[in-house]
Amino acid sequence: MASSSAPPFLVAGIDLATAEVRVTVADGSGRVVARGSAPLAAPDRPRPGSSQQDASSWWPAVARALREAVAGVDGRIVGVAVSATSGTVVLADGDGEPLGPAILYDDRRVPPGRRWDLLLDDASPAGGAGRTGRAALHAWHASDLIVAHLTGAAPPTDWSHALKTGYDPAAGRWTEAATAAGLRPEVLAPASAAGEVCDTAAADTGLPAGCPVRLGMTDGCAAQLAAGADRPGRFVTVLGTTMVVKGTSDHRLDDPASGVYSHRHPGGWWLPGGASNAGGGSLATRFDKGALADLDRRAAARGPSTTVCYPLAGTGERFPFVADDAEELWTAPPADDVDAYRAVLEGVAFLERLAFERLGAMGAPLEGPLRAAGAGSRSDVWTAIRATVLDVPIVRALSADTAFGACVLAATGTLHETLRAATDAMVHAAGPEVGPVAEEHDELEAGYRTFVAALRERGWLPWPG
Repeated sequence: MASSSAPPFLVAGIDLATAEVRVTVADGSGRVVARGSAPLAAPDRPRPGSSQQDASSWWPAVARALREAVAGVDGRIVGVAVSATSGTVVLADGDGEPLGPAILYDDRRVPPGRRWDLLLDDASPAGGAGRTGRAALHAWHASDLIVAHLTGAAPPTDWSHALKTGYDPAAGRWTEAATAAGLRPEVLAPASAAGEVCDTAAADTGLPAGCPVRLGMTDGCAAQLAAGADRPGRFVTVLGTTMVVKGTSDHRLDDPASGVYSHRHPGGWWLPGGASNAGGGSLATRFDKGALADLDRRAAARGPSTTVCYPLAGTGERFPFVADDAEELWTAPPADDVDAYRAVLEGVAFLERLAFERLGAMGAPLEGPLRAAGAGSRSDVWTAIRATVLDVPIVRALSADTAFGACVLAATGTLHETLRAATDAMVHAAGPEVGPVAEEHDELEAGYRTFVAALRERGWLPWPG
């Protein structure tokens, strides 16, 4: 280890999102020392179900964000990892140059496991398979393309990014559909060594040549690691526009009727979870953004709502139950805006409890405290409501974002021997635990029972009561 007077060893995490690239640089204790970002080309959706992006914009944006992040950093970068959206794929030549548009994670033309076929169909005769022999084609996930540019060689992929494109992490092999496409890459565990930063990439990015490159995980899984939900019983709820629940289990959970599916943990555990269509977006459809802070303050003083709400912004639910016809419901009209605001906060908390009850019934119980992330976790009253409804303490994660999660993966095998050691050293809480509010317990418990009964009455819950 370096002495206290020597520049620290650092790692860089890359988040290749849809709108932009984000880079975080951190040390072995999890202290963030620099950030960088760069915009990406806007997605192109030329016809129903199609969702594509100019993949040639990816590497220049990554290089720009890295240069911004590492410029003037006092320390040596000794590891880098890449995370990207789940199921985004691109066809490229042996030099990592895209031969057509990338097919994004939300493309609905075919099931995710058959996106390899779409890549071949979309490659034009002039710029794709017609120019380059099939044997020279490489079908990569978005993260793989960036790793290829970093290392200067065709890399393996990781089983996290490969889950939705036809790789079975339990069996350790590609599905028949992916095998038939003939373009599947080698698959290794996340955090595995993928090579070293080549001279060209070093000149483009400011990273040191020879810096170890490690495989990442999908954006959601990396953010889960960043929140500390990294071993059995630990879960994180990310409250953004939607509500996403992710955790760790010692066995695989997959239940299409509940919208639950599992990634695989690098250590062999499983990462079950799902994403609801309800969440913070439910507030945006009913209340002005400028009024939320005042409503939050007044709701804290008001106490439980007089009505029960399932606050679905649109139509259709995907987790913790799947119902295409699900829609917002109220058991009674709210007394005023504050009452309505409290009802929405409570409704999301009720949905969160339903999710954890379902996961518990499947054999993956929550062992508190619950980790919290996303914009919704900044609301003190919402966090207290959730803690009361769930009857567990909640702790806010300090750096629960994808780029920081990629830092944790980059530190595995470089700054820390194992992923568990990396999370123990680098992942921290943003403050003290928020516990249940005892005086509100009984009213919120009754509200939850009413909530479940209303969903069941409409036939949306697929399991027995």
